[in-house]
Amino acid sequence: MSPQPVNTDTVSGNRGLMIEEPLIFEMDVRGRSGVDLPDVPKHQERLGKSKRKGAIGLPGLAEPQVVRHYTKLSQKNYAIDMSVYPLGSCTMKHNPRINEKMARLPGIADLHPMQPVSTVQGALELIDTLAHWLKTLTGMPAVAMSPAAGAHGELCGMLTIRAAHLAKGDARKRILVPESAHGTNPATAASIGYEVDPVPADERGRVDLKAFKAKLGPDVAGTMITNPNTCGLFENDIIDIADAVHGVGGYFYCDGANFNAIVGRVRPGDLGVDAMHINLHKTFSTPHGGGGPGSGPVVLSEALAPYAPLPYVTHGPNGFDLVEHDGDKSFGRLKGFHGQMGMFTRALSYMLSHGADGLRQVSGDAVLNANYLLAALRDDLTAAFPGTCMHEALFNDDFLEGTDVTTLDFAKAMIDEGYHPMTMYFPLVVHGALLMEPTETESKIGLDRYISVVKGLAKRAKSGDAAYFHGAPYHTPRRRLDETLAARQPILRWKPEQSKQAAE
Repeated sequence: MSPQPVNTDTVSGNRGLMIEEPLIFEMDVRGRSGVDLPDVPKHQERLGKSKRKGAIGLPGLAEPQVVRHYTKLSQKNYAIDMSVYPLGSCTMKHNPRINEKMARLPGIADLHPMQPVSTVQGALELIDTLAHWLKTLTGMPAVAMSPAAGAHGELCGMLTIRAAHLAKGDARKRILVPESAHGTNPATAASIGYEVDPVPADERGRVDLKAFKAKLGPDVAGTMITNPNTCGLFENDIIDIADAVHGVGGYFYCDGANFNAIVGRVRPGDLGVDAMHINLHKTFSTPHGGGGPGSGPVVLSEALAPYAPLPYVTHGPNGFDLVEHDGDKSFGRLKGFHGQMGMFTRALSYMLSHGADGLRQVSGDAVLNANYLLAALRDDLTAAFPGTCMHEALFNDDFLEGTDVTTLDFAKAMIDEGYHPMTMYFPLVVHGALLMEPTETESKIGLDRYISVVKGLAKRAKSGDAAYFHGAPYHTPRRRLDETLAARQPILRWKPEQSKQAAE
């Protein structure tokens, strides 16, 4: 008689330390509080009809409950501090703790944006010093520091290009964008009224130069190209592309999201770039994800510098100042204040601690690690393009052909192995894409562990064990979601009974 399968379920539904944690509102006990608040003194009521009539709606918990709740929630989050975070295109690198210490120094952490300029001279000098580094590393003469993140930087650069054209009385309407571009590129161009004209890739995964030149004309305002591109490859026709777009009077916007792959080695200004945003939170280290924080300064060529947004920092005989008005060329103010001070501090700390030689090593190690992944996995997965890569290794789903396992199935199985999945289905020009970016901060030991897991899963998929992949992940607080149902019937407001349904 064959043995009966073992039931691995527990009474509580918990698996070891993966404790089932209710919502904080479900633990509410009316009147409970972790602090004693003084009684409100007698006062004249001035709110009138606006006075709140019911409870404020915050849950009542004791201090230990609050601490345990958020500690347990933190254990459900994957983080770069736990292991390699292989998301391609995201540059999830280790963030040196010295940067955090600098951002928390008195006089930086407690600054207020409305302080008089005379009281923030040190902060303005910090911004000015960071701007100098950015201009030096990119070979560009000017930089706008205020953009809040990458897409905001794109908006800044494209508004600057539009302002330059309008100043000439030339309201061009067309922007050339590669099909492999980040989705924010065409979205940014379209949001300010440009017509987006897609450019196909060639068989090498790079911009098809012949197709690009065929689309040029007097109505082209410019192009938006990522370099290195989203396939993890350097656009080696980049100077020809820049010359071609300049030849018809357009401007070259470079998406600098992947600057981490070339920092200290290639200056975008030498390639003919007119505007490029730099994600400080990717290239120069700041914890990011989940909506922030972010910072996306935009370096500008001499032709576009007069049209940069306000305000900007200047240094004169009386110290540092913020220029709020500068003729009529600037396209205006981009945001409420002048950027993200915590991001500026972390980025400058990162730069100063590495030095010019250290930043050059950063990009070299990032490219080395990516190629190590590509070489180690090439025989088990299928590389999307021949040859070497830059900062990220790109595979397609050909290795899964005939297995009944999809890219999504493969990625979900990675979660049970203790890894955040790689980027899936992006870039769209590669079918079933799996994009991996190890960054420069991963050791060979860590990468070897990761490689062994990916190889093992690939062999398991090819062995015919598709059922295993269809059910993954198995050992997480929540199993695989029905993503189609979630998209069609999203739950946007919590109700107590929904937690019970989700658990079941």
